Amino acid sequence: MLLGMGNILKDLKEKLDGEVAIDTQTRDYFSTDGGIFKVTPRVVVYPRNEKDVIETLRFNYNLLDSNRALTVTARGKGTDQGGGSLSEGISIVFPAHMRKLLAIDTQTVTVQPGMIYSNLEDVLNSHGRFLPPYPASMDFCSIGGAIANNSSGEKTLKYGATRKYVDSLRVVLYNGDVIETGRINKKELKQKKKLQDLEGQIYRELDDLLENNKQLIEASRPKTSKNSAGYDLWDIKRKDGSFDLSQLFVGSQSTLGIITEAKLIHVAYNSKTTLLVGYFDSIKKLQQAVFEISPLAPSAQELVDDNVLKFVLEKHPEMIKNLLPEQMPKFVLLVEFDDIKPKVQAKSAERANTILQKYAYQQKISSNKLEQDQLWKIRRQAAALIWTQQGPKKALPIIEDGVVPLDRFEDFVEKAYVILDKYKVKDAIWGHAGNGHLHIQPFMDLGNIRDRHKVYALSDEFYKMVLSLGGSISGEHNDGIMRGSYLRQMYGPETYGLFKQVKKLFDPNNLLNPRSKLGSTKEYGMVHLRKEYSMKNLLEHLPGLSSFH
Repeated sequence: MLLGMGNILKDLKEKLDGEVAIDTQTRDYFSTDGGIFKVTPRVVVYPRNEKDVIETLRFNYNLLDSNRALTVTARGKGTDQGGGSLSEGISIVFPAHMRKLLAIDTQTVTVQPGMIYSNLEDVLNSHGRFLPPYPASMDFCSIGGAIANNSSGEKTLKYGATRKYVDSLRVVLYNGDVIETGRINKKELKQKKKLQDLEGQIYRELDDLLENNKQLIEASRPKTSKNSAGYDLWDIKRKDGSFDLSQLFVGSQSTLGIITEAKLIHVAYNSKTTLLVGYFDSIKKLQQAVFEISPLAPSAQELVDDNVLKFVLEKHPEMIKNLLPEQMPKFVLLVEFDDIKPKVQAKSAERANTILQKYAYQQKISSNKLEQDQLWKIRRQAAALIWTQQGPKKALPIIEDGVVPLDRFEDFVEKAYVILDKYKVKDAIWGHAGNGHLHIQPFMDLGNIRDRHKVYALSDEFYKMVLSLGGSISGEHNDGIMRGSYLRQMYGPETYGLFKQVKKLFDPNNLLNPRSKLGSTKEYGMVHLRKEYSMKNLLEHLPGLSSFH
């Protein structure tokens, strides 16, 4: 039993329809996610419904008076690469039970947070619809996690990130109160501000904060095409006076409240696309091609470098057999068009092909689905294979989410190589070229003391470089433990101070995921570095004999 927690946990269990687990094996399983940290929860709760989430937070809130309250973190499938789903206290795990599709109509779909992203996409695709910002981890990740991180992926170039597709949310606040969020007009906002409860206080104080700091907030808006760092203060209140708290909860990593239901906007899906592949001998030529293709509104512009290709050719050459030209490219660019109108799609692809002919030394164009699937392996399968590296050195997600304005992309790539070379680490680079967004994973051994010391030294230099180019520390993976300590550096002390006020308003006792975002420090990260890296947390884990009764 955990430090005298037995009676307390029995009382909690009696209030829940779901399970509570405190055994060592379960707690150890949820001590890691897709990141490099290990933080062991004291309690794991598998809620069956929203009532269980309410009861857990309310029960925990009532322990404040006796100084026995625990910290609480929501968790989906744990694909988060920055440690944002880890908890020292209670880990509320959604995929076991709360994974249902609740409603669907011609424009929206309502789901529970534990639903696996690809399962939702399969349903939507069968209706000729889809949720465009799907991440590369869609086969594993949960919808709740995608919302909490403001996730995005290859289609974000054309369609935008997750926040654009969130219509409304149901959220449980730190004290167990439930609110429904969605865009409300000026009159409705006025009514909300009259409420004499926590919800009313939130609307009053947040509106004041936004109104009193308009210039500062606008001046600190990132100039990048994507951003998941910090709290989104830019999209809550519009010029017409309308107000949407959903925009603040998206990307907040359960530090402000816990999402129990999401109503999402879906759009028309076209499976008939045109794919172009360009093979380049320099980043300068690739950037120019990307820059000229961008006005044609491609649905994707994806990149892999030669380090990724060489890794695949060494380990699994059959995966990309016959997909590369005789001359090994320094970079490969994949450009996709998915316009609903065939003539528009064909014309755009033809123009893009003309541009590629100027800058790539070889290129391909295909409208054949089977051939496209093979070509996409260069990007999708190659990047995924990196994570299967055997031996102590693993591709680590420590500098994997920097994004810069597109006109600085060449500088970004070249400076990244210089830093990686300085620290003498083998690396693999891929990402979303059309967004100026790179995923860089250096191969390091967390069991090696020298490599452990490199983690933050390398990260410090990398993020300083990203910010010097006008970039963001996180394009789509969010802050968590890994990047939270760089938020003040990115936004400056004044805007960081606004973030702290927002956190205090929603979570005055700092109970909700306190080590992510604003509560993250390099010292905490170093203490909690894993000794080895794996993705074993992606296995299915359900409550069973380990449940506490």
